[in-house]
Amino acid sequence: MTTTSPTPSGPAAATSRTSREALGARFAHLFAFSGLSNLADGVLLVGVPLYALTLTSSPGQISLLTAALTAPWLLFGLVAGLLIDRHDRVRILVIATCVRIAVFTGAALAAAAGALTMPVLLALLLVLGTAEVFADGSSSALVPDVTPRTRLAAANSRLMGVQLVANSFLGAPVAGFLLAAGAGWIFGVPAGLVAAGVLVVVRGLWGKVARTVAPRTTPTPANAPTPANASTPATPPRSVRRELREGLAFLLRHRVIRPLVLGGMSFNFLSNAYMAVFVLWVVGPASAVGLAAEHYGLVATGFAAGGLTGAVLAEKLVGAGRDRLVVAVTWSMAGVLLAVPAIWPEVWVVAVSFALVGFFNIVGNTATSSLRQRIVPSHVLGRVQGASATLAYGSMPLGALAGGAVAELFGVQVLLIAVAVGTLLVAVLTARALDQSVIDAADAEATAGSAGGAAAPVVTPSDETDVTLAGEANR
Repeated sequence: MTTTSPTPSGPAAATSRTSREALGARFAHLFAFSGLSNLADGVLLVGVPLYALTLTSSPGQISLLTAALTAPWLLFGLVAGLLIDRHDRVRILVIATCVRIAVFTGAALAAAAGALTMPVLLALLLVLGTAEVFADGSSSALVPDVTPRTRLAAANSRLMGVQLVANSFLGAPVAGFLLAAGAGWIFGVPAGLVAAGVLVVVRGLWGKVARTVAPRTTPTPANAPTPANASTPATPPRSVRRELREGLAFLLRHRVIRPLVLGGMSFNFLSNAYMAVFVLWVVGPASAVGLAAEHYGLVATGFAAGGLTGAVLAEKLVGAGRDRLVVAVTWSMAGVLLAVPAIWPEVWVVAVSFALVGFFNIVGNTATSSLRQRIVPSHVLGRVQGASATLAYGSMPLGALAGGAVAELFGVQVLLIAVAVGTLLVAVLTARALDQSVIDAADAEATAGSAGGAAAPVVTPSDETDVTLAGEANR
């Protein structure tokens, strides 16, 4: 795994244990990009459903928004992971973000001309979602490339913290006022923000990130047994099918990654069923909560307040030996708290419950993201993330469609309670499938592999290199 500094030994190791390694300038630029990009997402994720309410009040049609935005993960997650492993991750991030700028600009022009109908909006969201598969995948894979291994928990918690601040504290409240000013502003402002993000990436990361070359042999999970008489296999030619299969096989064979991904897949299915129709439970005089459209962002602000607290405390709460406990507690509490708005639809109750969900969500996300980045070798990380995103994010549009159908048939309240019960069950089953001793063994072997010369991946210069309830941990 590539890090920003060599692994210390002897007296230097003692010094490193008493003083933290700096996150570094490259991480600072990735952090700034994340802030700008997520501010744009915050405006979009709140503004688009509010705009759609002016076109339709059908739960089924409203749920199509989430389905359109997330369906590309099911279609392109594996391919994106392969490209992220094969090519310059920074370059992929820039190209995908430029596509996002083009979509935002086109949507703003369509809205200003009064041509932004529901079919046009869904088509634009499909293209935007496709670009985000590549942008999010490359950005996530860059974290261990620009961050010291010892500070991964800190890096992930900071990135999730800025995501919450940008999405919910800033983007969500602003979206309501932008809609009042005109639908075009909901897309025009994000276009400018994402364009600024591209400039930040080009200035701070272009040509400054070394890539890890994927070996041409099949990677083996850290906890898989190695035959004593194993010999070095012949080097086969690189093949798209072979490399995709390697990433998926690594995921399915790994006793730590597999239950996390399957649990995250189920978690994302349920949470997107919930959030796809939640706006109907909260916004409008006929809704249970009765919020005005311009105040809907305040619900996301409560989620962000709890999440920001979680981001501040995550590095202290997450650590070696506590991974299974953190996942069990945070996912279970999220399940319990999701039932509260359905049972007690008061504004302040919804705000408090979402604040607590935000806290547990960020702590759990930090734990699982850092764990995956610690134990998955860098040369296969893009493909493993692509495979996991295909499964976990691919469940999101299916969950959104299912949520819309259930809400149409039985009502929004029944759907919200069913999701809460299902989420609690997923948390229990995932915790039972995890074994802390296996996690510790995989972590120790990955640490030894990244420090050992023979086991370390080959590194070349980088001149050719690479609010929602469903977060990074659930990928």
